[in-house]
Amino acid sequence: MSTEALTLRHMGPQDDAAVADIIRTVMPEFGADGPGFAIHDPEVSAMTAAYARPRHAYFVVERSGRVIGGAGIAPLEGGDPNVCELRKMYFLPEARGLGLGERLLRHCLEFAREAGFRTCYLETLAGMTQAQKLYRRMGFEPLDAPLGNTGHFGCDHWYTRDLSLPLT
Repeated sequence: MSTEALTLRHMGPQDDAAVADIIRTVMPEFGADGPGFAIHDPEVSAMTAAYARPRHAYFVVERSGRVIGGAGIAPLEGGDPNVCELRKMYFLPEARGLGLGERLLRHCLEFAREAGFRTCYLETLAGMTQAQKLYRRMGFEPLDAPLGNTGHFGCDHWYTRDLSLPLT
């Protein structure tokens, strides 16, 4: 599958069910279906409404009219207003290994810069090794402890990226 056949766009209300489905399918694959994980966030069932506020955006990757992945940016809950969080970046298995993660992450980081954030924060799991390789390659630095108050106490790896640094 070539990336040229794909569309990267803002999520719309017609995408709510597909995005919720992706989140609820992918997270258990990595053991992230218990308490303290994003799968239980109230916004999962109504992502469009949750990301309709200022400095919030959720983007989807679509192929032939079908959403196959997505990711969002929003202010970090309980944190510095200059810090955003990369949220709910997940892809169906058929979309992995095609460079879509990097393409979507670059898009999210550009949005974060334009929204005036200085730092991007994210939380992930030890088992999400491919995602962690991408984050490090894209300039994210590991942290020893979480930031803010996301409620995702099930996550065990945390990263930040200075948004003033160029994307490589």
